[in-house]
Amino acid sequence: MSAHSTLQLHFRPDPDLTEVMRQRVCSLQQRRGKRQDGERLLQDHEAVYRLDFTQQALRFAHWDVRLKHPGRITLTATSQLWTPDLTHLMNRQLLEPVGVFWRDEGEPDEMPVHHYEADAQEFGERIAEMAKVRKTMYFLLAFEQGGKGHKPEITAPQESLLG
Repeated sequence: MSAHSTLQLHFRPDPDLTEVMRQRVCSLQQRRGKRQDGERLLQDHEAVYRLDFTQQALRFAHWDVRLKHPGRITLTATSQLWTPDLTHLMNRQLLEPVGVFWRDEGEPDEMPVHHYEADAQEFGERIAEMAKVRKTMYFLLAFEQGGKGHKPEITAPQESLLG
């Protein structure tokens, strides 16, 4: 007999890993070096976040993303399991589809955040799939169209636990 309950997972900023990736960009710029073939460098409007799985038997239910201000956030999951001895992020480690969420100027706070339903569903299902083999997953969050500079309340995805 299986019991269903809801677990809310929280995306958490990883400032140390973000800084290491920013230092890589600065180092290349200072040395006038070139990125490695296929290497993905962190952009100014991006930051690294992590999602820690307290349970690993998850089934995606729905998203609950809150943005306090107008803007757009793109979440890109990675297949890379980063460690302190950071290996460079490669384009092939970025997973599709991405999750895109936005709030338009002038919309009331109580209005749900916009997203592309099919991509968000597949994105959530991929996270649930990765949770089966991982305790932590990393994401690149791109803050666009006014999203930079404010901290989103990212408390998504919500998952149904299978007991």
